[in-house]
Amino acid sequence: MSKSAAKSSLIFAAMTLISRLLGLLRDILIARFFPAGLSDIFFAAQRIPNTLRRFFAEGGFANAFVPVFSATKAENEAELKNLLAHTFGALFLILSLISLLGVIFSSTIFYFVAKGIAENPEKLALGSSMLAIMFPYILLISLTAMCGGILNTYGKFALPALTPAILNLAVISACFWRKSHGETDGTELAWAVLGAGVLQLAVQLPFLFRLRLLVFPLINFAHQGVRKIIRLMIPTLFGSSVGQFVVLFNTFIASHLAVGSISWLYYTDRLVELPTALIGVALGTVILPRLSALKAKNKEEDFSRTLNWALRWGILVGTAAAIGLAMTAEHLLAAFFYGGKFTTYDVERTAASLQVYSCAALFLILVKILAPAFYARQDTKTPVKIAIVAMLTNVVLAVILSRYFAHIGLAMSATISAVVNVCLLTLSLKKFGFHIEGKFFSFIGKIIFANLAMAVFLYLVLFNSSLAEYLELARLERILRILITIISAAAIYALALFISGIRPRSLSLER
Repeated sequence: MSKSAAKSSLIFAAMTLISRLLGLLRDILIARFFPAGLSDIFFAAQRIPNTLRRFFAEGGFANAFVPVFSATKAENEAELKNLLAHTFGALFLILSLISLLGVIFSSTIFYFVAKGIAENPEKLALGSSMLAIMFPYILLISLTAMCGGILNTYGKFALPALTPAILNLAVISACFWRKSHGETDGTELAWAVLGAGVLQLAVQLPFLFRLRLLVFPLINFAHQGVRKIIRLMIPTLFGSSVGQFVVLFNTFIASHLAVGSISWLYYTDRLVELPTALIGVALGTVILPRLSALKAKNKEEDFSRTLNWALRWGILVGTAAAIGLAMTAEHLLAAFFYGGKFTTYDVERTAASLQVYSCAALFLILVKILAPAFYARQDTKTPVKIAIVAMLTNVVLAVILSRYFAHIGLAMSATISAVVNVCLLTLSLKKFGFHIEGKFFSFIGKIIFANLAMAVFLYLVLFNSSLAEYLELARLERILRILITIISAAAIYALALFISGIRPRSLSLER
């Protein structure tokens, strides 16, 4: 089972890497082809379906649905189709109504989310139009998430992890559409999002058919399984989506700051999300069914050991990602984003927020690992209480820090919020008997040594020339240099880990 968990994590991470690399290309093309003022409008409009996507798809629904589905599969597999039919029906009805209301009131919703932008009538009209087009995506991606949760429970992680690549490919196509058709109004980006939602759901269905789990929706909110999922889901809407609340609130604040602030924060968030998705989401997705099964069998020691294993991997990758992003911020943005509509000023402003928010990479990864430990026990109250504290921390700090540090202050407040979230989740796990393994702290010391070695290497390589000198290089040379630097830094990190005594076996569940 431990080998299976490791293999599943690697498969999920590999598929997610493909999707995220396409996502990086997508963001580069948006930066090059769309001016900051236009991309601000699109990103502000997209924040709303993205936030609801985390509520009803990846976060709240998935974390409530998977434990109930896993338990039903283990206890009464004959009931699975009935559970799926009623869950599908309830989800479809609720989200259809939300999507309809979102389309009707898109103008009002956009105004309150991005008030600073929406005070301009032309920008309000464009943002409202984009939001109305994208709102049905919530329904489509939530149904896709349900299909993905089913496939994950059956040990099929590759397709659900690769499915987000469809969205990236669709938006990339929209970018090239603009390139070939000249200066457009930007709504092609919104249509690309909607089209991607249709395709993402469509590719999942044949696999459900093979599992004989493709069912016709039934609507009955009194169904025991549906009631249990809803009861678990309501608190997890907050517990698993605190990061999206933070992003949505920060978007509102950023809309009142300098033009480009929303885009700078968006690109910052996207780069930090790369390691978060590769390791945090991968581990969280893989261990949730495993933790749920262990809890059902009352194997508390194995439960704790699995969580320690995931935390070791999260810290190993998360610390390196945080330091790497902070130290390569300017060069990374100059290599991949600079050019076209993305100016030197945009590089400097985005790098400033990335250097601050990169620290959150570690803590966002740990949240993705720690939260499933509660959901597997069907305890959704504790994470929601913690999420509220973390969210309020961000709200207060965002208002204060943005006054002094503009968009950089928003990155600071989001980082501190993530730290608070992790600390409180860790402390709360003690009541379940979870304990950090004895060798864990010596492992942390070895991680610190390896990160210091990598940081020294990056300092010697990157800080002997100015940003202006780096930007004078040809694009291909900039890209090759940063890629060689990143690969070399990773090699130094791996070598330092080996020298410190960390071996593959020390990262295995079979230790």
